[in-house]
Amino acid sequence: MQNRHKISAPHYFNKNYDSKERFCSYWHQIDEILSLYPAEILEIGTGNGFVRNYLKRKNIQTTALDTDFRLQPDVAGSVLRIPFKKQTFDLLSCCQVLEHLPYASFAAALEEIYRVSRKYALLSLPDITTVYRIDIELPGLSKAIKKLMPHPFPRPPVHRFDGEHYWEIGKKDYPVKRIQKDIRSSGFRIIRTYRVFEFYYHRFFVMKKK
Repeated sequence: MQNRHKISAPHYFNKNYDSKERFCSYWHQIDEILSLYPAEILEIGTGNGFVRNYLKRKNIQTTALDTDFRLQPDVAGSVLRIPFKKQTFDLLSCCQVLEHLPYASFAAALEEIYRVSRKYALLSLPDITTVYRIDIELPGLSKAIKKLMPHPFPRPPVHRFDGEHYWEIGKKDYPVKRIQKDIRSSGFRIIRTYRVFEFYYHRFFVMKKK
């Protein structure tokens, strides 16, 4: 992970970090990766290693890249200069990383991810856009109705650097449409984007090279 500032390696291993909601996000990250059947992936920002270790148990060749050697990545390096040749990995996963860089670096990071990917990339970013969570279970339905309904009159707040995040989706000047436009400008096609129902602070983008 880049420019952590106040984030340190122990941050990822305290009891408050791995909440029930975060494990729901891990599930989506893993599920999206498995659905694309990659043989080799690069995980950018290894965090506590949970996703990497799970994927390895699924016999997926997983390489972790991080700037913090204390997290024991397989390779030390930055997303702005990924130390691999073009099209090295079937898929690159970069979850909850790029908000730790100034937005001016977003396009450059996407270009590097595009360069090193053979086909796919998975991205997740924080999204603070106000939504209402609807969860209804009715007799006769095989599964519950679960939806995130956007606020009809959102008022995006101004983002102020908090020592960790330089920007977040839903803040003033960072609408999701801007992020989607910049992703497409990098050469990726967005297959789908959604927010995790159980942890809607996390928004996923599943991307494929054009």
